[in-house]
Amino acid sequence: MEGVFSAEAVSGSGPLYLQLQRRIVEAMKDGRLAPGNSLPAERDIATMTGLSRVTVRKAVEGLVASGQLVQRRGSGTFVAAKVERLEQALSLLTSFTEDMARRGKSVESVWLSRALHSPSPEEVMALGLGAGDRVARLERVRRSDGVPLAIERASLSAEVVPRPELVDASLYAVLETSGNRPVRAVQRISAANLGARDAELLGVTPGAAGLKIERIGYLPSGRVVEFTRSLYRGDAYDFAVELKLSPDSERSDG
Repeated sequence: MEGVFSAEAVSGSGPLYLQLQRRIVEAMKDGRLAPGNSLPAERDIATMTGLSRVTVRKAVEGLVASGQLVQRRGSGTFVAAKVERLEQALSLLTSFTEDMARRGKSVESVWLSRALHSPSPEEVMALGLGAGDRVARLERVRRSDGVPLAIERASLSAEVVPRPELVDASLYAVLETSGNRPVRAVQRISAANLGARDAELLGVTPGAAGLKIERIGYLPSGRVVEFTRSLYRGDAYDFAVELKLSPDSERSDG
């Protein structure tokens, strides 16, 4: 980190905060600032560079907003981990575990909650539950190769998952064992800005861009078996779908 925050680091042309930003980015590119490294406190950077704390704060906030730095309350400012951008096909009904396994990546679940609850009105409507029914809620952070990529909040009838605490890795593997794996699903994807709690769980800055995905999974009988709401890091995921001409369009072109 030597030389990154020296007075000479901001002796070029242009606004001072942009000069400092460029210096920090250069240090990240050449390895002097590696992913996970902490930056000195703003007051210390100001002292080392001879800049005002307002200028330093503006430079840091810009890099936080772009996702290159991450601020953790009570801990400081850190160089963000490098995240490989992944593309997932929307035409395949797979679990997170299966999707990562196809890529040769490790998968880890950080469980936040696994328990039975009284269903919310939204869960009653989505799962077709009756009065007095219980719902299994499974909330976890999905990580791949140590990097948090998504928060998954799944709701299923307690009839399907009577002991949610026994679900360990793949939920779909558990459902397949009991003959309740969905064979089709409807997904809705929308943009979202991550709130403070979700951003902390995903290791990004509050307000960062994310993808909100709502999935309703169906059994061969047409019964709804799964209602899952997930939040994916916007800097890590692209969702792709293949489009084809309809049969009617192909005939009209012939």
